Amino acid sequence: MANILNSLSKVSKADIVLSVRDIKKTFIEGGQPLHILRGGGFDLHRGEIIALVGPSGSGKSTLLQCVGLLDKPTSGSILLDGTPVQKMDDEMRTLMRRRKIGFVYQRHNLLSDFTALENVVLPMLANGVDENTANSRAMKLLQAASVVHRASHLPGQMSGGEQQRTAVARALANNPEILLADEPTGSLDPAHALTVFDLLMDLVRKNKMAMLFVTHDMNLAARADRQITIKNGIIK
Repeated sequence: MANILNSLSKVSKADIVLSVRDIKKTFIEGGQPLHILRGGGFDLHRGEIIALVGPSGSGKSTLLQCVGLLDKPTSGSILLDGTPVQKMDDEMRTLMRRRKIGFVYQRHNLLSDFTALENVVLPMLANGVDENTANSRAMKLLQAASVVHRASHLPGQMSGGEQQRTAVARALANNPEILLADEPTGSLDPAHALTVFDLLMDLVRKNKMAMLFVTHDMNLAARADRQITIKNGIIK
């Protein structure tokens, strides 16, 4: 496993950071198969922002769970920096998730008993970063997200927009190559939603990350480099 991780760190900065081919995901519900993803695929290039759109229940969140290594597809292939995900064991999937991928969810999912600063620091500590370095980087990220004044506050002491901006800072904690965002502004009012999305786009562009985000808002989707659609479980 260590050899594979070391080789990944030496991969040349090729165009494609994520490749999905003929992906399918089937759940068993009430003894019957439920086909959520039915095929199709796409490539995500370094520095590219893709909007994932489609009707509710079409499989958008399921796709993000699979490419984010939180779930496994029933069949098909996912390549992360050219390495097949399906060949990774659970330990390696966890390590790759920490090192390569950041997540922003519809709801902030901050740990309620930890301050904003601690919520951003924790992913770095889990990734082996020393505490001083983690604290310093976390403060810079909170400053970039315009919530540094909330560093010592618990999530319950912050507004919804501040919580989500803190969640964006947390997603960037380990400097991921790929950011996955599932309706990142869906729980916010229009004004706060636009502020958070502007921040997200700005930080992704500045850090030259690739981003795949799910949205029902076609105005936000139009700001992506391109759009892909899921309809009836098929990625187009």
